[in-house]
Amino acid sequence: MIPFLLYIVLIIFVLVGVAFFTLLERSVLGYVHIRYGPCSVGYLGFLQPFSDAISLFSKEYCFPSSSVYLLYYICPVFMIFLSLIVWILFPFMEVLLGMSFGLLFFVCCVGAGVYAVMVSGWCSGSKYSLLGGLRSVAQTISYEVSLAMIMMCFVLMVGSYDLGVFRLLQEGVWFVFLLSPLAFIWFASVLAELNRTPFDLAEGESELVSGFNVEYGGGGFALIFMAEYSSILFMSVLMNVIFLGGVVYFSLVVVMSFLIIWVRGTMPRMRYDFLMMLTWSGFLPISLCYITFLCGFVLLF
Repeated sequence: MIPFLLYIVLIIFVLVGVAFFTLLERSVLGYVHIRYGPCSVGYLGFLQPFSDAISLFSKEYCFPSSSVYLLYYICPVFMIFLSLIVWILFPFMEVLLGMSFGLLFFVCCVGAGVYAVMVSGWCSGSKYSLLGGLRSVAQTISYEVSLAMIMMCFVLMVGSYDLGVFRLLQEGVWFVFLLSPLAFIWFASVLAELNRTPFDLAEGESELVSGFNVEYGGGGFALIFMAEYSSILFMSVLMNVIFLGGVVYFSLVVVMSFLIIWVRGTMPRMRYDFLMMLTWSGFLPISLCYITFLCGFVLLF
């Protein structure tokens, strides 16, 4: 029961962290755009996220008449479920469930998230939602390949899928210094995996009117929103563990999250064909070269 209770406490802190992460993002974007951020509810806007949550969940939950009713309701719940279940890999002192194949579990959860986005876009009964869902499927599958290849590089170096082993082997030197090109590729792939700027083609407001979630409002939109920001926090934690050894833990997680926000405030959205070309013609060959090199290195030594 103790791991289960610890997981429940962790999820509560994650949800509170998501609330304040939205406040951080809106404040940082306000400074980037030279305008005011959220500062109307509470001291310096600290109560603004809770005010927004109450406003969203108290609204009437409408659905399009052309939608598939059951799937339309289930998809946001499935999204938030996947984004929270992956936190059992959280390596705080000890991994909660001690998964020796933790990275494989992470890949499975990330891959399952594609279905939620695709089905939510299709069952909404809107052509804009469908186009956003199709874009997200193509984009996520493409960048999952590079993520998997990069993970294989580190698995070859470490010899384990356990995140706890990654922390132990980086006490001397961080992997970000040994394989810095892979760190940059990983960061860009994470942005694409999370549908964040400059890779937010699934939510292209200029052409798709918010993309796959355009028909969602109230509680459904809030769940999709929470799932996205929970995934951002987890990816920040994972980058910290894989590349930075998990030291100065929470400070580096905040730094990683800030970098994701900073990219959103400074970079424009890429064209869709450039997005696809970047992964298949750029990231994938580099990742395969590193895998070949590390395989030879492991066999020799």
